[in-house]
Amino acid sequence: MSDWASVASALGGIIAVVLAVATIAIYVIALGVLPGNRRPQTAMAWLLLIFMIPWGGFLLFLLIGRTSVGRKRREEQEEVNAAILGAAQLDRIGDDVARAALPPLVQSFAHLNSELGVLPLSFGNTVELIADYNGSIEAMRQEVAAAEHYVHVQFYISAWDEVTTPFFEELVRATERGVDVRFLFDHLGSRGIPGYKDFVKKLKATKIQWSPMLPIMPLKGEFRRPDLRNHRKILVVDGRVAFSGSQNLTEACYNKPKNQKLGRAWVELMARVEGPVVQELNVVFATDWYSETGERLQDIVSALPPPPSDRPGALRDVGVQVVPSGPGFVTENNLRLFNSMLYSAERRLSLTSPYFVPDDSLLYAVTTAAQRGVDVELFVGATADQFMVSHAQRSYYEVLLRAGVRIWLYPEPFVLHAKHFTVDDRVAVIGSSNMDMRSFALNYEVVMMMTGSDVVARMSEVQDVYRSLSTELTLDAWVGRSRGQRYLDNLMRLTATLQ
Repeated sequence: MSDWASVASALGGIIAVVLAVATIAIYVIALGVLPGNRRPQTAMAWLLLIFMIPWGGFLLFLLIGRTSVGRKRREEQEEVNAAILGAAQLDRIGDDVARAALPPLVQSFAHLNSELGVLPLSFGNTVELIADYNGSIEAMRQEVAAAEHYVHVQFYISAWDEVTTPFFEELVRATERGVDVRFLFDHLGSRGIPGYKDFVKKLKATKIQWSPMLPIMPLKGEFRRPDLRNHRKILVVDGRVAFSGSQNLTEACYNKPKNQKLGRAWVELMARVEGPVVQELNVVFATDWYSETGERLQDIVSALPPPPSDRPGALRDVGVQVVPSGPGFVTENNLRLFNSMLYSAERRLSLTSPYFVPDDSLLYAVTTAAQRGVDVELFVGATADQFMVSHAQRSYYEVLLRAGVRIWLYPEPFVLHAKHFTVDDRVAVIGSSNMDMRSFALNYEVVMMMTGSDVVARMSEVQDVYRSLSTELTLDAWVGRSRGQRYLDNLMRLTATLQ
């Protein structure tokens, strides 16, 4: 018995030594590897986690620590981007003259976007902003009803429910009259909505060509970091008209009984556009479609869009530039654009972001603008749908308020999910991108930069409505919150940097 005890004791000692050496090796490797190509704050958050919980932190890093979609997928994207862009004929006669007439700062934004996201600033577009949730779905349904050749649909979250049924039925009717309908939805984003299995079953019974984006299917060889998601929202009909913005393709409470009982509905803003910008949104769809299906659509996107129709109430002759971003790009296109625009503000910045969890660079851009006398306001929801993100966001309120940023809390039970901002009277941005580290590093996003005082004024009308409904958060009220709330906010802020 004593011999067995001696063996067990010796074996235990060996295991302890091996574990200790392995733990030290994890520390050494982490110190040399994690800071590479990461924000310092992100690297420090990972290092802190690994030094506190070596094995758990290491395994978590292996699961979600890499933001790359893989070399093969990135090379395929670069290849198809080149082919599609080569066919699209995006340089248009007359655009250089219109671009030269813009303020130099706006020209520099357009140049930056072209360098990062490839797509140029186009002119002669019409823009309509749609704040009515069900109204935007109905407007999209009407355009699908008029489709003659193809419909391209791409939404992060999609569900076939009581609100979207007319839209999906219109897609089915379009296929029955020979229209090619292509439909993309994010796999995990849509899977979390009640009724997903029935949704897929209904799609399989139609002629709609569809595919989940960034699927997680290990048994089929599809696996990657699970929180790399395609967050884009795009609808293109016949290359004639397009929609993009913040809204997902589901009913306003996301089909969740708790939300419906509370009246917790999402508040969104979509843009309906005509003109050359439609082709740019089509290019973005085409690259994602190729990534998921292998089908190239350059022959479709190469067709020049028709002139915009003469719709009453639409803003005309708007300069618009589509800016895609995400893990498929080397740089964080949306973050670089946002920072450049924020630092350029001279009089007024009005920001709307449901998830405001900035990295250091964006936080400095916002607070610096306020400290140099720019009138800066931020619209966020008094309530949020995501616990961790909500508390991480709240951890930034004090520094924003002390810098002079006015924070407006959109009333409960609504979730302000719109994503847009304006700079002075020069430019406006609308799209799928939040002002948070997830949208900058992990999500495929798409935004539109729109130039001119008319479009800024139209978006300011939407912001005026938000302000009339919201309550302003004061510094005195905020610093008086409990220590427990402050601790929770700071803890969730740390988790937000684990990108």
